[in-house]
Amino acid sequence: MVKRKWKEIFHSFDKRPTPSRCAILEVFEEGKRHLSAEEVYEQLRRKNKKVGIATVYRNLDLLSRMGILRRVNFGDGREHYELVQPSETHHHHLVCVNCGRVIDYSELMDEEREFLDRLEKELEKKHNFRIQSHQVYFYGLCKNCQ
Repeated sequence: MVKRKWKEIFHSFDKRPTPSRCAILEVFEEGKRHLSAEEVYEQLRRKNKKVGIATVYRNLDLLSRMGILRRVNFGDGREHYELVQPSETHHHHLVCVNCGRVIDYSELMDEEREFLDRLEKELEKKHNFRIQSHQVYFYGLCKNCQ
């Protein structure tokens, strides 16, 4: 089932919510975050969905361009995707370089938010560039790997 908000997005991009696209979105709706194309494909196979890997790649790209999914990269040589939640606050990622665990970090303190806002404004001014979004990754060791 495609949520109403997504139907509106599909309509605005003049795209149809095909069975393949809906199946991919269902994988992300099940609470699985930060999935690679291969992981999405494996989840679909486990659910007996007949979707090829090339279709998964094409649709992940389309869904990210439409703003339904967000493309993230954790430095492991693969693109990952996460579902964009309209009510979700902006978040960053803590990535364990040992086990690969990813922690979403959204509890920004006022000083952190002010720093990032100031940095964006300075970069825009310095390079005459309008920043629309940003992603920050912190790499280190999680509690279990320390």
